[in-house]
Amino acid sequence: MIKFMPILLALVMGILSFKFSAWRTTKELAAKSTELADPKLNPLIKDMAKALDLPRIRVHIYEIEPVNGLAAPDGKIYLTRGFYDRYRQGDVSAEEMASVIAHELGHVALGHSRRRMIDFSGQNALRTALAMVLNRFLPGLGAVISGAALSLLMARLSRADEFEADAYASALLVKSGIGTGAQKSMFEKLSHLTGARGASTPAWLLSHPKTEERIGAIEKLERDWGIAHS
Repeated sequence: MIKFMPILLALVMGILSFKFSAWRTTKELAAKSTELADPKLNPLIKDMAKALDLPRIRVHIYEIEPVNGLAAPDGKIYLTRGFYDRYRQGDVSAEEMASVIAHELGHVALGHSRRRMIDFSGQNALRTALAMVLNRFLPGLGAVISGAALSLLMARLSRADEFEADAYASALLVKSGIGTGAQKSMFEKLSHLTGARGASTPAWLLSHPKTEERIGAIEKLERDWGIAHS
């Protein structure tokens, strides 16, 4: 039992760290956000709520500059002020913004936030165990190797989540009458909007799939559903 104590402690610390981080994030979001009220976006959001048989979908503007959308640990959807400003400037259409909201709804509906709590705590325990084993053969390098291996694993899990949320969003956009065209055009704009520099980085090192892979997956869904590429 004694030899397993470091792993058990890592598991407990991982869970506590995640819960503290989730609490802190939720508190900051509440303090720095207001509910979205936009004459073009709100009707599209209502269409998605109707497609999901929900009374309403609440979307909030998070007052930070980076371009992003996110699903908070408590399930609320946020668009950053920087993202919303690009929409107001005409760089992004209302339908494209709706596709971002649909994607974040996918993360909530598919339970990715809850699963990532397990991933976060579990990877700490696994990192500790792997480091202990590797240190017997490679003293001093076990922690480095185990950390790198776990980072690659978590990136792969994150990419899987993104594909799942994309597919959920595609289905929701089709059902709500918005269509997948805006979703694909949004992906084509993202690297420019966010200033991303991932073109030369191998896809398996990225936490998000490459743009062409995401669009290709959506077009495969369109073929499976028997709808024309939009």
